[in-house]
Amino acid sequence: MSTSCVHLVGAGPGDPELLTLKAARLLRQAEVVVYDRLVSEEILDLVPRGAVRLYVGKASGCHPVPQKDINSLLVDVARSGKRVVRLKGGDPFVFGRGSEEALYLARHGIPFEVVPGVTAASGCSASANIPLTHRGIATGVRFVTGHCRENGELDLDWDGMADPSTTLVIYMGLANLSLIGAKLAAAGLAGDTPVAAIAEGTTARQKVCVATLADMAERVAAAGLEAPVLIVVGHVVKLATVLSKAAPAKDRLGLEERVVAV
Repeated sequence: MSTSCVHLVGAGPGDPELLTLKAARLLRQAEVVVYDRLVSEEILDLVPRGAVRLYVGKASGCHPVPQKDINSLLVDVARSGKRVVRLKGGDPFVFGRGSEEALYLARHGIPFEVVPGVTAASGCSASANIPLTHRGIATGVRFVTGHCRENGELDLDWDGMADPSTTLVIYMGLANLSLIGAKLAAAGLAGDTPVAAIAEGTTARQKVCVATLADMAERVAAAGLEAPVLIVVGHVVKLATVLSKAAPAKDRLGLEERVVAV
């Protein structure tokens, strides 16, 4: 039996209507789907009933299937000759370890294709009516991860990140929110800089907590937000209030933004 191509597919932040046409087609044709924790049930409903589903999800401090085992699994299922989709939340190449898996596949002679997805930064911020850039307010945007491999020290470019003219988007930063706030403040970012924490963005369960850098950890904790949470730091957050008043209702899934702390 010939070796099949592994499609590294981005599932986006949760809303199935944000899937690319190519991603949706590949899911409907899949015979084996290897998927992560953050892939929504609505998206998994697109997988054919007869397809094999292999869950390899990870949570903070809980990695039941190590990455090296996932890599080996992808090689094994590809060599079975079946149509394989490796389904990842967001975009495979944005904090998704997609490049690690692609490198492993390449080293073992397995063909692969990367199908990009809407990353959480753009999907969740848009769903919360927060522009990542805006003329005269934010001239750039920066994506960082809020946790380190094997719970190591969070060693980031704090001075470079404390730029009031840049929007800072923090993935997977909920557990380190107090540390992140303190480090950014120590690097010179003003305590009244607006912050938004977006939980389960783009889904019917979306919640948004608006705060400032000085009190974000306390207010997010009080709001009871649970992962997955995306943190947006910057003056663009203030525009969400104006835009939300003018934006049409999100009616596809009864989706309604809930601002739980202002």
